[in-house]
Amino acid sequence: MADELHEVQDGGSTLRAERTKEDILEVATAEFAANGYAGARVDEIAARTRTTKRMIYYYFASKEGLYLRVLERVYAQIRQVERGVQIDELSPREALRKLAETTFDHHTTHEEFIQLVSIENIHRAEHLLQSPTILRENATAITVLESVIRRGVSEGVFRDDVDALDVHMIISAFACFHVANRHTFAAIFDRDMLDPGLREPHRRLIGDMIVATMTSSEA
Repeated sequence: MADELHEVQDGGSTLRAERTKEDILEVATAEFAANGYAGARVDEIAARTRTTKRMIYYYFASKEGLYLRVLERVYAQIRQVERGVQIDELSPREALRKLAETTFDHHTTHEEFIQLVSIENIHRAEHLLQSPTILRENATAITVLESVIRRGVSEGVFRDDVDALDVHMIISAFACFHVANRHTFAAIFDRDMLDPGLREPHRRLIGDMIVATMTSSEA
């Protein structure tokens, strides 16, 4: 522990320290997603990483600090994916479809993200509200949609009575449901919503749904 701490403090192993922190966050994401905030154990995270429990507290101050950093990390990942979507050259319809499909692709391949969002809802977002980073980063999800919707309205192809936050809600509801309700849905209806054979039809469906919702009857 002393040697590890010395390396961090004297700046001699910055790269190693960053790799260790990333390793901790990777394992912590799985631990919190699987067991919730209360059930997750820092001892277990330390045992599965190349560090110690004391070093985890050095990096993240506390279990709550580690959990908050995990939340910031997973939210940053989806926002980064959204910002990487090239929509400037697309028509409003195509751009909206692309954003919906991108969200669907991310959510259905990042089960831990949906689990963490569900856990945070159980806790009434008490941890998330402590992070200015998350609140600031998530605003971009709405601003991108606002830009696309504004273009569509000005071109006369989108209705003007649905705002970007409602569109975001519709997209998120469809994309999240596949993961959040996967097991109960399968038990009741004998269908695995994450079956690879259903991915493309469902991906197309979310695009059809959101474009149909926003397309004016006159268009």
